[in-house]
Amino acid sequence: MQLEQFRELPKPGFNFDNCKRNAGLIKNGFQAPKAVKTGTTIAGIIFKDGVILGADTRATEGPIVADKNCKKIHYLAKNMYCCGAGTAADTAAITDLICSQLELHRLNTGRQVQVVVANTLLKQMLFRYQGHISAALVLGGVDRTGSYIYSIHPHGSTDKLPYTTMGSGTLAAMAVFEARWKPDMSEEEGKKLVRDAIAAGVFNDLGSGSNVDLCVIRKDSADYLRGYEYISKKGERQLDYSFKIGSTAVLETKIEQFDINEEIRFVPMDTA
Repeated sequence: MQLEQFRELPKPGFNFDNCKRNAGLIKNGFQAPKAVKTGTTIAGIIFKDGVILGADTRATEGPIVADKNCKKIHYLAKNMYCCGAGTAADTAAITDLICSQLELHRLNTGRQVQVVVANTLLKQMLFRYQGHISAALVLGGVDRTGSYIYSIHPHGSTDKLPYTTMGSGTLAAMAVFEARWKPDMSEEEGKKLVRDAIAAGVFNDLGSGSNVDLCVIRKDSADYLRGYEYISKKGERQLDYSFKIGSTAVLETKIEQFDINEEIRFVPMDTA
């Protein structure tokens, strides 16, 4: 009896049981819903004492701004965080899943988990689903072997870089890094650089906007700077638009009387 109950439990992880059904429906002429474009600017750099991650806070559904203060920097472990671009549900689900696996790994080994372990788990998970999980990630962390920044693509390919960007605002942010990044930057220089890179994405990409979030990870500490800067503030009204009666001169007044019983002749509109 207990075995039958366990068989009815849903399998953990992502479920793609409906993929074959959807393919059959589309083959028979069903119009599938179109993909909704998402937008994000995320970035990460290595500085003298660790790594700095940055992200904007706008969540979009095509032309609609769904959330102005979305959280895009996700916790993985005390020594590493991960920025997510793509579908918000996918990035949140995969980072939560890998976060639990990293904690189990730490409890089993009794040691701090290295950043390369998180990179391996993330890319293996994404490669397994062949890009169906819409999550483009920037992983950053510090362990006993050094500071690391990884870019992880939705199909599972990864790069280890001194600085990287991802999302729809990646070109604008990368232009700032290419021009100004240098080795052994101080923490304040690094924060200003990442802030400027995210701001470049915000002001040059419609899918990115609102605020700038930063996360500074050092060898023995990490600071998540939520709402580091509000760069897209709502404009304030500068003038008073309430005018007193008599401010505008009346040039002419004309009053006409209409007989409501008079038959009104309707002229059809020319639609040719």
